[in-house]
Amino acid sequence: MIDSAKIELRNLSVKDYKELKISMIESYATLANEYWSEQEIKNLIKKFPEGQFCIIIDEKIAGCALSIIVDYDKYDDNHTYEQITGGENFSTHTKNGDVLYGIDVFIHPEYRGMRLGRRLYEARKELCEQLNLKSIIFGGRIPNYSKFAEELTPKQYIEKVKVKEIHDPVLSFQLSNDFHVKKVIKGYLAGDFASKEFATLMEWNNIYYSKPDKLIFTPKKVVRLGLVQWQMRLFKNFDALVSQLEFFVDAVSDYQSDFIMFPELFNAPLMAEYNHLNEAEAIRSLASYTDKLLETFVDFAITYNINIITGSMPQNIGEHMYNVGYLCRRDGSYERYEKLHITPAEASAWGMKGGSKLKTMDTDCGKIGVLICYDVEFPEVSRILADQGMNILFVPFMTDTQNGYSRVRLCAQSRAVENECYVAIAGSVGNLPKVNNMDIQYAQSAVFTPSDFAFPVNGIKAEATPNTESTLLVDVDLDLLKELHTFGSVRNLTDRRKDLYSLKLKKG
Repeated sequence: MIDSAKIELRNLSVKDYKELKISMIESYATLANEYWSEQEIKNLIKKFPEGQFCIIIDEKIAGCALSIIVDYDKYDDNHTYEQITGGENFSTHTKNGDVLYGIDVFIHPEYRGMRLGRRLYEARKELCEQLNLKSIIFGGRIPNYSKFAEELTPKQYIEKVKVKEIHDPVLSFQLSNDFHVKKVIKGYLAGDFASKEFATLMEWNNIYYSKPDKLIFTPKKVVRLGLVQWQMRLFKNFDALVSQLEFFVDAVSDYQSDFIMFPELFNAPLMAEYNHLNEAEAIRSLASYTDKLLETFVDFAITYNINIITGSMPQNIGEHMYNVGYLCRRDGSYERYEKLHITPAEASAWGMKGGSKLKTMDTDCGKIGVLICYDVEFPEVSRILADQGMNILFVPFMTDTQNGYSRVRLCAQSRAVENECYVAIAGSVGNLPKVNNMDIQYAQSAVFTPSDFAFPVNGIKAEATPNTESTLLVDVDLDLLKELHTFGSVRNLTDRRKDLYSLKLKKG
């Protein structure tokens, strides 16, 4: 795993060729002198710049995906690689085509295992939808087939790969990314001896084919949220807690979620080791893990291609203790948020101080806000975030009793209505008998909506089973918010009497 790496997915440019060549040579080590020439890359970018993707890590090209658009009716399924690409000039590419044809994908060996290939495939799928093309098609190598060629036909080999009796590094990956085998082609790529010159013609169908075009890399209209209703339990050590975190990140990312959120002070079980200390000393000892957890979350966000709301963790800044969390974006960047309002119990038992950082945060799914638990009970702060363009408010919380939970829940529902936004809340369940001041937990995670005709009549999009460890996966449509702002039955944001009152954030 690459430490502190920032990942960037963007379109390839001609000036990238030097680094691209180095990466290709390393990636194609088993295929001597098989890499694209500079002139070929120039021709490809000139013809179809938006179809060439690369992933940059530490200024190195970690992966690349190249493609063209073809009028597929001009070719039958038995084509060769040379026929479909049209040689070094890519003469088969046409803007009037109906299929995005993949001509190459590779990941540098140093960066394999980071799920970069999936990220490139997702970028291709998004481009296919945005250009309103019918499908993505390409010929896929089956490099492990040569090991089984004497006992299996290509068809038999493919079937065994499908049921996971055999692992093929290319075909297994493509199948796991929603591509299906259209047919088997003989003689597709000359010199591919590992595949015995067989290839699988792979296809992914664009179910939104009739929808209007949209620009690439615009914020998504439908955003998938993953909420973790976290079970408080004693962990053997720090690594055991991290293992449980990764389990949830892995599981939720498998459903192509855009976000995953953990609860407030999810790492409290690690305080069991310090239970012999007084409560203030114990939570300051817990704060020693915060930097390590941040590094872990940044790593997970990159590896699993998901934006992570880390819940919250204690942090020592100078002489004071704060309750903070992080938005870890899937590009490797991150941003801190702080709990502004400290409860009387947090102040007396732990000596915590309220933070002063309040602002929306930009993501690839638009602007979001995060308020930690008690903060959602103060309507002014969420209104300020709404005025800054927030569409989704995340609220990681920790409540011990049902009445404490009810305060968070009812206030969160109010924030969704009055700010015309979605509000997602995620809390902890279970008991911690060996951690003072953290004995019991009560939670029911949920996603709330505004209350109007386009939304559920009770303003509840989805909710988890109370007091049970689980995940909640929810899709929210941002376009519905836009319609609400303009055409809603009532328009809370627009109809404010600014001539009578005002709200502003004090600086400094």
